[in-house]
Amino acid sequence: MAKPEGWRRDLAAYPFKTDVPTRWADLDMLGHINNVSMAGLFEEGRGRFNRSLDLHRGGPGVRWLIAAVDLAYLAEAHHPHDVTVASGIGQIGDRSWTILSGAFQKGVCVATCDTTLVYTDACGACAYPAAFREKFEAARVVSP
Repeated sequence: MAKPEGWRRDLAAYPFKTDVPTRWADLDMLGHINNVSMAGLFEEGRGRFNRSLDLHRGGPGVRWLIAAVDLAYLAEAHHPHDVTVASGIGQIGDRSWTILSGAFQKGVCVATCDTTLVYTDACGACAYPAAFREKFEAARVVSP
């Protein structure tokens, strides 16, 4: 897997930022934040980002699902320092969108995460409401 583009390691490229505390339980045998815990830190940051977008689902059975998650580990992260999870919208489709995130510790990008979400109803993937696109456009990452 190729390393993420350089702009992905720039905190300023992401419109949303949230600090997530690390825990002693996040450490591996070498004293680093382990890969599963890093995925959990991204999950927490993604949840906070989604809430900030204030997306409202349609009716019963309508939801969005994670279709893919791609993590790239770039440097070691350590406890007890918080991780700043920075996020923004990347690709926007008609039924799906991608959240691009970076995990930063002490100003250094230690990992990136790309998450593709799909809007669904009881029949499968479907078009999301028009209001979603406006919110996605407003929350796009700033890339060259």
